[in-house]
Parts: sequence; structure tokens; C-alpha cells
Amino acid sequence: MKKLFLPLLIAVSIISLASAQETAAKAEPQKLQQTIYYGGDIVTMEGDKPQYVEAVVQREGKIVFVGSKADALKKFAGKAKEVDLKGKTMLPAFLDGHSHMYNVGFTSMAANLLPPPDGPGKDFDSIVKTMKAYKDSEEGKYVTGKTGWIIGNGYDDSQLAEKDHPTAKVLDKVSKELPVLIIHQSGHLASVNTKGLELMGYTAKTKDPKGGALRRDKDGNPTGVLEEAAFFKVLIPVLAKVDDEMSSKMIEKGQEEYAKNGYLTAMSGRTTVEQLAALKTGAKNKEYYIDVVAYPDIALGTDFIDGKDYSPSHEYKNRFRIGGVKLTLDGSPQGKTAWLTKPYKVPPTGQKEGYKGNPIMSDEEAIGFVKTAFKKHWQIHCHTNGDAAIDQYIKAVDAAEKEFGYPDHRTVMIHGQTLRKDQIPDLVRLKIYPSLFPMHTFYWGDWHVDSVLGEPRASYISPCKDVLKAGLTITTHHDAPVTFPNSMRVLDAAVNRVTRSGKILGPDQRLTPYEALKTFTDWAAFQYFEENSKGTIKEGKLADFVILDKNPLKVDPMKIHDIKVVESIKEGNTVYPKK
Repeated sequence: MKKLFLPLLIAVSIISLASAQETAAKAEPQKLQQTIYYGGDIVTMEGDKPQYVEAVVQREGKIVFVGSKADALKKFAGKAKEVDLKGKTMLPAFLDGHSHMYNVGFTSMAANLLPPPDGPGKDFDSIVKTMKAYKDSEEGKYVTGKTGWIIGNGYDDSQLAEKDHPTAKVLDKVSKELPVLIIHQSGHLASVNTKGLELMGYTAKTKDPKGGALRRDKDGNPTGVLEEAAFFKVLIPVLAKVDDEMSSKMIEKGQEEYAKNGYLTAMSGRTTVEQLAALKTGAKNKEYYIDVVAYPDIALGTDFIDGKDYSPSHEYKNRFRIGGVKLTLDGSPQGKTAWLTKPYKVPPTGQKEGYKGNPIMSDEEAIGFVKTAFKKHWQIHCHTNGDAAIDQYIKAVDAAEKEFGYPDHRTVMIHGQTLRKDQIPDLVRLKIYPSLFPMHTFYWGDWHVDSVLGEPRASYISPCKDVLKAGLTITTHHDAPVTFPNSMRVLDAAVNRVTRSGKILGPDQRLTPYEALKTFTDWAAFQYFEENSKGTIKEGKLADFVILDKNPLKVDPMKIHDIKVVESIKEGNTVYPKK
């Protein structure tokens, strides 16, 4: 009897405790944060076809009810705040397929040199004028005071009237006393003024760094235009000067950009040692109100990725975690530094006919990095724009899988701009999941046709439909700060593939609006290993929602980019607009 008595007593105690908690919930509903949402299109994003429900209830940050409005009110009326959506559309919050959240904060503090419609950068004169105004602004003085450089971001030679990069001579009009750095929209090139070249010690005698190049005039003198590693040798020391105060401002500004576009899980890809330290400090200081996942640059070493930060269970600490590692194998197609198997249609300045871009590293190095990730069971995301870089990545994953294969690694191919149809079966075989960049069809589609790739390669850029038909779980992304983290522009590009000039680029690769939404809800949660807590509206998952003024599934697809994010809700709390 004694042996039976103790378990029975424990069982009775558990039942009594549960009953007491339920009674307390009924007696003191005001102490529970509960909300009923109804009155609009609530799309759960579960299943292969759109499913709508009348009401959703969240309690203390979790979804506790999904169903009819009548049942929701019957069960929760008087115990929860009621929110009438008034015809607006509710979706699960968006997960960022790939970008650089920390850098978004940094570039948001720099001068905006993006081309129209996102900025004023239409020609050299507009860049000089914008940089001069920024230099004398409060923000400009703050950034220059912290970093020592006058910094602009987002110029795009393909959209400038001159169809070229501003040189040191152009930027000398901004300042001859202070160094000037303007970053190309791709994030893979930049231009500096004469003072910047002097500070870096870049002269005619300087050899091109491995994985990069200094563009030169006919006499061999640097023009000020820097590719890849030559640019990063400038940028990394600049970022290293960011102190705790500026870093905190960057984290705040970065989160604002994501939240106002419905992204409540943001990626900080290819983080450096210094950036990771800053992100960890942000978590320690509880600065995050959205979830942030970092993927440190594996090429910088692995000592700074310690076991305390990387969670195999993918759990957050103060809304931050390390998701794995990032590898970069080539550059950008619009900047003509991506590594291709066939030549660029028009080679960039200083290159001969037949130019195909260049690899960043050897096959042996790439294989070594991927093997390290597989051996340690780290998820790996790899930047591969050119099809030659994709070939190299496939070879590396194949080798790593054979030696250190582990189940459910969810390896990701980032960008895959010039992915060939014959490469897709290898992605399926190796379970390499693509995160594609269809926004290129709008921003650089015409440029790809006329100068970068030509047809038919240009029309096959970011082949979303073919990888989906092959059975791969895909995501789409904005790669901010390459573009703004504009979720509706991402959706529009995946659905319409319309270029700036109005041409439809590769109509057979368009996704349906529902498929496109899946790429940054349900399927994105899978790539993050977070399908049990995010991506769909389902009981037990986090109450992460985005509210839109119109339903993307019901409007004219060509009007999708006009849809506005009205509200972003993280675990039951409104984070945009800020109250």
C-alpha cells in the first residue's frame, strides 16, 4: 500500500495544480495576456492550398485557438482583448530567407545612394550632391566621427546614366581631406576617393589581393573601384571601429527595417568576429524584440563560434542564436564578379572578351570548409551566384556528405542566380535547399539581358518554379542591405518576374502568390529548423503575425508590390508600428 500511496498522491497533486491553474485563469483573466483576432482574411499557410479561419486567439505569446469566430467568442469573450481586423489580412509573420541584419543597421546610417525608386542615385552628380549633404548632416558627422570615413551605400553602375562606377576623381569632389567610401548595391564592390586609396596604400605597385581586384587605368594606377577582397580590406577595419553605442543604434535601426516589413525572424549572414561580438552584446543587453539568427563567416575561423553560442536544438537566448556558418564562393552577377562557366555578355571595364568572373577559393579549400561544418553538425549556408560556384559547392557538399554525412543537415544554397537546370538533380540528391533571389528580375533583369548574361541565361535567373517542381523546399529573399527588406517587393518578384522596363523575364519560372508566400513563411521556418514554432498559424506555435492592408491572394498580382504592412506582432505584442 505504501508503494502505491506516493504515486497516487503525486498524481492527485498534479491534477489539483492543473485544476487550480485553470480556475485562476477563469477567475483572473485580466492577468493573462490574451487576444482574439477576427473580422478579416486569416490565412493559416498550412497545406498546399490556401486555408482560411475566422478567428485566432493568442495567450501569453502562443496561439491557443484557431477556428470559428463563434467558438472563439464563446470560449474567450470577456477574458481576452478583441481585435477586429476590419477586412485586413492576417498571415504568420515572415522569416528572412537570407540577408545581413547587422549591416542593414550600418547602411541605414550611411548616405542613401540607391537608384530610383529607392533613392536619388541616378548619375554621378546626384551621388556627389547626396554625399556632400550627408557629410554635413548630423548623421553623417556622427558616422564619420566614429569610423573616420564619409560613407554612402547603394550606388548601382547599371542604373547610373554613365553606366560606370564613380572613380576616385569623382569622389574627390565630395572631399579631398577625408576618405570617402561608397558601397555598390551588390555589396561586393565599392569606390573610394584619392584619400581613401592613400590610407589603404593602394598604388600601381599594389598586387591584387586573393579573391579581389583593384580596377586600374591604362597606366596601371588604381581608379578607386575595388572588387571583393580589395573592398573588404577597407570595410572590415571600418566596421571594427564601431563602438558599443553605435552598434546599439545599428541593431535598433536594423530591427526597425525588418519589423516594418513583417519580418520577425531576421538573419545576420556572414558575420565577422567583431559583428558577432556586437550581436552577442546586443543579446546580453536584451536589445532584440525580433528573433535574430547569425551565420558567422567560416572562412574567418571557427574559434569564435563556441559551444555556448551555437545551440544544436536551435533555441534562442534573449531572441538571439547562431544558426550555423556562412561560406562565400563568388561575387555578384550585376557587379560582374560572380563566377560563371560561360563568359559575361559584356565584360566589365579592364577585362577581356571571354571573362567569366573568378572563384574566391580553390576546390580543396571549399571542400575543407564544408567538411568542417558537416563534421561539427553545423548548418551551412553558401553564397553561390555563378553556376561555376554552384558546381564547386555541389562538389564540396558531395565530399562532406560522403565523409561526415549526418541526417537532416538542411544545407542551403544562397542566391543560385545562374543555377543551371542540369544542376537541380544534384541539389535534390544532396538535399541542398535553395534560397533564391528573384528580386533580381525587377532590379537588374534588364541589365542581365543587355549586359550581364544575355538570353536565354537571363530568363532562367532564379528558377523558382523548376526547383519547386523538383521537390525542393525553397525560400526567397531580399539580401538586405543589397535591397531594402521589402517583403511585398520580394513577393511581387517571385510572382511576376517583371523588370524595370516592364518585360516579364522567364514567365515559366513564376510562382503562384500562395507558393511565393510559402517561401517566407512555412518553408522558411523549415530552413531555420523552426517549423514547430513558426511559419503557419496553428495551435501551439508562437503568436507571430503580420497584418496587411490587402490580401495578396485576392488582388491583381501586378498590384502586389503596392500592398502595405499595417502591423507586425511578435509573440502577441505589436512591434510595428511602435506604440
